[in-house]
Amino acid sequence: MKPGHEIRPLIFGEVLFDHFPDGSSVLGGAPFNVAWHLQAFGLAPLFVSRVGTDAEGGEIRAAMQAWGMDLGGLQSDPEHATGSVEVGFAAGEPHYEIIYPRAYDFIDADELPDLPEHGILYHGSLALRHDVSARALAELKRRTSAPRFVDINLRSPWWDGESVQQMLAGARWTKLNEDELKLIAPTGVGDDQALQGLLADRIRFVALTRGEAGASIISAEGRHDVQPSAALSVVDAVGAGDAFCSVLLAGIIRHWPIPVMLERAQQFASAIVGIRGATSRDRDFYRPFADAWCD
Repeated sequence: MKPGHEIRPLIFGEVLFDHFPDGSSVLGGAPFNVAWHLQAFGLAPLFVSRVGTDAEGGEIRAAMQAWGMDLGGLQSDPEHATGSVEVGFAAGEPHYEIIYPRAYDFIDADELPDLPEHGILYHGSLALRHDVSARALAELKRRTSAPRFVDINLRSPWWDGESVQQMLAGARWTKLNEDELKLIAPTGVGDDQALQGLLADRIRFVALTRGEAGASIISAEGRHDVQPSAALSVVDAVGAGDAFCSVLLAGIIRHWPIPVMLERAQQFASAIVGIRGATSRDRDFYRPFADAWCD
């Protein structure tokens, strides 16, 4: 990434519908959520995924088009249904039944779009659970020199320690939550030591979210912490981490200082937990953030 070049987010992974206990459904999938927010922030992401030729796949295409998103990376699958998750809640925290297989498990390397010359590649772990999509990501990485932001985003049973280490190899930035940190930390290693262990040669920072306790960014230069507002109103926590990641990506692209990036990421994540689901189709929801962050 060279100063003066326009940097475009390249977002790879799942898109799906979150189905809630009250019968409602909301577009979701961590990469899709990140791409949706980045579009609202004016950063024109290229989203690479795959949907079925079913009604839900058609709804995703229509929603992306209405939101002004580039459809060039969205593949169609005549054999597999669009992604689906059943969301439940325990003690206010979401838990997920992720249906397998789904169209996003079969992102085809032969159908990848033309890639931006200057970009940042974001991906997580869920869409890599099937070899077909894993090969597509490997091909995408082969075609671009874009630095990578890895959102660890573990979803049981679709991960293992070896795959996480492979995913992190060569990443420039990473984000995880405190539960994920405990899952991947070596036995007997404390949180601080485990975070330092993630700061490999090429990783510039590790972002750690801790729910009501706030968030941190840890880099070779030190640690920065932020706490949410005491007046925070929570409807559900679905997509809070994705909202946080989207602002980190915006901050990287726009060269915000880490403390500014962290404060803004926490601010936006706090707004997302005040609505149902991980995204909003109301442009007015995003406008105050986009206007305030145009620097």
